[in-house]
Amino acid sequence: MEEKHFKRTLITTALPYANGPVHIGHLAGVYVPADIYARYLRLKGEEVLLIGGSDEHGVPITLRAKKESITPQDVVDRFHGIIKKSFEDFGITFDIYSRTTSATHRRLASDFFRTLYDKGVFIEKTTRQYYDEEAKQFLADRYITGACPHCGNERAYGDQCEACGTSLSPTELIHPKSVISGNQPVMRETKHWYLPLDQYETFLRHWILETHTEWKSNVYGQCKSWLDMGLQPRAVSRDLDWGIPVPVEGAEGKVLYVWFDAPIGYISNTKELCPDTWETWWKDPETKIVHFIGKDNIVFHCIVFPVMLKAEGTYQLPENVPANEFLNLEGDKISTSRNWAVWLHEYLTDLPGKQDVLRYVLTANAPETKDNDFTWKDFQARNNNELVAILGNFVNRAFVLTGKYFDNKVPACGELTDYDRQTLREFAEIKIAVERLLDTYHFRDAQKEAMNLARIGNKYLADTEPWKLAKTDMNRVATVLNIALQITANLSIAFEPFLPFSMKKLTRMLHVEPLGWNRLGTTGLLDAGHTLGTAELLFEKIEDEVIDRQIQKLMETKKNNESAGYQAHPVRETITYDEFAKLDIRVGTILECTKVPKADKLLKLRIDDGLGGRTIVSGIAMHYTPEELTGKQICFIANLAPRTLKGIVSEGMILSAEDADGKLAVVQPQETVKPGSEVK
Repeated sequence: MEEKHFKRTLITTALPYANGPVHIGHLAGVYVPADIYARYLRLKGEEVLLIGGSDEHGVPITLRAKKESITPQDVVDRFHGIIKKSFEDFGITFDIYSRTTSATHRRLASDFFRTLYDKGVFIEKTTRQYYDEEAKQFLADRYITGACPHCGNERAYGDQCEACGTSLSPTELIHPKSVISGNQPVMRETKHWYLPLDQYETFLRHWILETHTEWKSNVYGQCKSWLDMGLQPRAVSRDLDWGIPVPVEGAEGKVLYVWFDAPIGYISNTKELCPDTWETWWKDPETKIVHFIGKDNIVFHCIVFPVMLKAEGTYQLPENVPANEFLNLEGDKISTSRNWAVWLHEYLTDLPGKQDVLRYVLTANAPETKDNDFTWKDFQARNNNELVAILGNFVNRAFVLTGKYFDNKVPACGELTDYDRQTLREFAEIKIAVERLLDTYHFRDAQKEAMNLARIGNKYLADTEPWKLAKTDMNRVATVLNIALQITANLSIAFEPFLPFSMKKLTRMLHVEPLGWNRLGTTGLLDAGHTLGTAELLFEKIEDEVIDRQIQKLMETKKNNESAGYQAHPVRETITYDEFAKLDIRVGTILECTKVPKADKLLKLRIDDGLGGRTIVSGIAMHYTPEELTGKQICFIANLAPRTLKGIVSEGMILSAEDADGKLAVVQPQETVKPGSEVK
């Protein structure tokens, strides 16, 4: 594919929901990679904007406001401030960080809806939905509970039973209750507007599957799965009193659905920042638009929002959507409801001045194509063994030796040896490698290449041993330390996108202005005779007791969760061995896996069971993509009576383990066995 060239780049980041503070999962998945990319482009002298803001509408905010007896505006004002400060503290260089309650956003989102409405894009439907008469509002699926008609679980939600995994609709629940009031809701008719995604399938297939094959495999794969299972119209309005009113006569009490309203925030925030030139950033084909998001937002940014832009007709589509997967914490899913997280504002209280350490570790463990894990022991090891022992150690040695032998002045470079030239070639090649990786959104590997520059420096000093040469050949010492200092200056450029606080300190130590990306990989950055600034340690070792305190803090959280009811499900009533022996549990290989149309939670799996094959429908689509499961071996109940789910006959049940946060993990054999093998 021919490479495109653009005049400018517009970078957007997913809008964090203003219902709580932000944690390391947010930072790792979206904001650090976006900031690295923006800093890199700015260093190259390119025209770039980094746009962010808070997502401030939706039902969870109204529920929190009711619970705390405050207004929804009070809720979003509090958390918008906390979130914005956290990003500032960690050096996320937004050109603007605004919000979806701004006047600019309100007008633009309303106008956007009206444009599509006037063009006849929407489908208008009247449906019957549950209504809470006491709360005086219609209920979203997740705010209705009742008994599952399939397994009898009394705490099933209106969209899924998490006990048996069956996808449900609210009307299927037995004895439904409103989560808000606890009362039984009634059915009422309500009218809404729908975006006909199905009418844009041909456009999406060509735009994504044919013209953007370079997208990350996890993004491309998820888009293909959605398109292959067939798209359906999606409501763009809902019944609620908190949000942007639907700008249509007769739509009183209805607001824009938050998923429709929020991505327009990218545009409105740009307009707020650049009131006279914002259209250049969104409508000029010479602008490259890149969305940084987490995997839970892929469908909105790759399918829904592009359809909105295409339907409106005057906007450019994103060039790339480099979405990351999820970051876990100490082997467990990050959960805001269980306080199982490392909150950014608390981190800086416990580890002041260590923003770059966290940025470095999160980039090193970035969940770029699959979920990854953050542990405090790994955090400590990467700080001590990489930032201190490799990067900090080299810089410190270069400064100390220069101070000792040349009174803190850059010595002149003399005649180069073959080894000097080889070293210079190696570090000159780093620029090409880092650029190639950053240009393709491989931030983890790009940071690794930057660290290789420090490794080259350490090896160079260890091999040349200037402290020994000082006894016999000071001219040679001068050449060695000149090269070491040129590498140090190069490090200040290479690491600036990744470790901005530390590199600001390093440029101060070098007593220079920021050197600019184009000079990376070159010598002559420091003239002979240039006086260096005061040397400082870039990083310090983190002791065990610091880490132990953080681990203990998490253990206290786990203990509190257990006492609050977040323990394992209680053991069910005792059964006899004969009853258990009736279960025929076998191992099968998943041959094909697809999403079930009109059922966000269901996957259809074709299983090689060693007996001719079978189909099983399982409610695990929120936990696995089809690509993750295809080819895997799983355990399943082979003699369960068939039942029909969404018109598909399911011939068994996949065995999964569910944790306290509702996360499911399929049960798999440790070693590959023949399909049809019995589990005993």
